[in-house]
Amino acid sequence: MRLILLGPPGSGKGTQAQRLVQRHGIIQLSTGEMLRAAVAAQTPVGLKAKDIMASGGLVPDDIVIGIISDRLDQPDAAKGFILDGFPRTVPQAEALDELLKKKHMKLDAVIELRVNESALLQRVETRAAETRARGEEVRIDDTPEVLTKRLASYRSQTEPLIHYYSERRKLLTVDGMMTIEHVTREINRILAAIGAVDIKASEKAARKRAMAKPAAKGARKAAGSTAKSAAKAAKPTPKAAKTSLKAAKTALRGGKKPVRKAAAGSKARGAGKVGAAAKKVTKKRAKA
Repeated sequence: MRLILLGPPGSGKGTQAQRLVQRHGIIQLSTGEMLRAAVAAQTPVGLKAKDIMASGGLVPDDIVIGIISDRLDQPDAAKGFILDGFPRTVPQAEALDELLKKKHMKLDAVIELRVNESALLQRVETRAAETRARGEEVRIDDTPEVLTKRLASYRSQTEPLIHYYSERRKLLTVDGMMTIEHVTREINRILAAIGAVDIKASEKAARKRAMAKPAAKGARKAAGSTAKSAAKAAKPTPKAAKTSLKAAKTALRGGKKPVRKAAAGSKARGAGKVGAAAKKVTKKRAKA
């Protein structure tokens, strides 16, 4: 499954991308992260991007496409990917089409999250007011003024992509003003309708991943319980400790006290036997 998510800032692209990644086991490709990774790995295109970024310039489209090309060659991209934040312009979309064609890949769909810009601005204003009321500082990029500029940039640069992909019968539109859960369900419904995903297989895989987390948690809990039980078993009970202490004291005394008792008992039993024998002899003499 190969997807592009379109939508203005605040439309929920990042949230839905993460849900698709978790549900279908595909990867999310962020151009910013890919650029940083390429620079860190010192790949040829990464080194070119490093010099441009260091000088504060914008990385040209051909370098960005080169980085995306390298990333798509990695094994984890075989199952599919979501492009979030790219392409931003029609020329970038055209370059991406050429790249995918060379790699014998094709896009399954371009999903547009359509939202009401006035509602988005209202959300940001409300969030900013709540942040100030709590005595916290409002993030520089989370203000109505910044969002207004970003929306204007989206309309002029990225919105033409809606027409571009609509002409190529790739565009699918979802109402981004619904709840997060409703948007997720609608995206999965249309992906199943176009045959981009196998719903049963995806649900089975999602259940398997969900079950793996509690299983791992249960194993850790069981290990903790076993350790506690072992510690408890190793710790002597008060009664056992008392008995051990008594035995230790007896051993220190060398067992003299029990021996004395035994000796005293033997003497008493011996004296009793002598007395009985003496009585018997006396009776015999009296008869005689």
